[in-house]
Amino acid sequence: MQIKLLVEGGSMKPGPALSQKIGPLGINVNKIIEKVNEATKNFNGLKVPVELDVDAGTKEFEVVVFSPPVSELIKRELGIEKGSGMQKKVKIANASIEQIISIAKTKLPNMLCKDLKSAVKTIVGTCVSLGVLIENKQASEIEQDIDEGKYDKEIKEGKTETSKEKKEELDKYFENLKAEQEKIAKQEQAEKEAEAEKKEETTEEEKPKEENKEEVKKEVKKK
Repeated sequence: MQIKLLVEGGSMKPGPALSQKIGPLGINVNKIIEKVNEATKNFNGLKVPVELDVDAGTKEFEVVVFSPPVSELIKRELGIEKGSGMQKKVKIANASIEQIISIAKTKLPNMLCKDLKSAVKTIVGTCVSLGVLIENKQASEIEQDIDEGKYDKEIKEGKTETSKEKKEELDKYFENLKAEQEKIAKQEQAEKEAEAEKKEETTEEEKPKEENKEEVKKEVKKK
């Protein structure tokens, strides 16, 4: 039988979910954890899909490791912890086309893509949803560039190394963009606070009027 798991690469730990799946089979959980961690150590810190091929009769098992989800590979490659959450407005990294090709080559064996170019487009699509720029551009623009053949040479050569000069240029562009994003965020926050303060002042101004209305009502009732 086959048991599918999603584990932390090299750091699988015992837990209720694992025990529920493995316990009924009578297999030593610690032995499974040891083998899975050994098999996934190269994906340390990433979420990795794993399949256990278990022989229910002999209690023997094999560990089959699949490559991590595309989003996890992108995050590791670019050194980011999570996606933007506001991908249209806030960008969290600036990748080179070589980095995208590198991720595509890693993931290609587990993809349904017909070739590396298709795999690269899939990686770029995930960059769109994460809020990652590529070559100083919106990832959606890069999709069009790929369709037009702009990066055919790099893809055909399977180029995965970014030159030092290019890396510095991409980093500088992103640092400037990041500073601009932070400036805009502060302005928006200041505007929200000003609006909230204005509403509070309006509410305070309305209080005496309401109190006067109540007093008038009381006087009318007395008469």
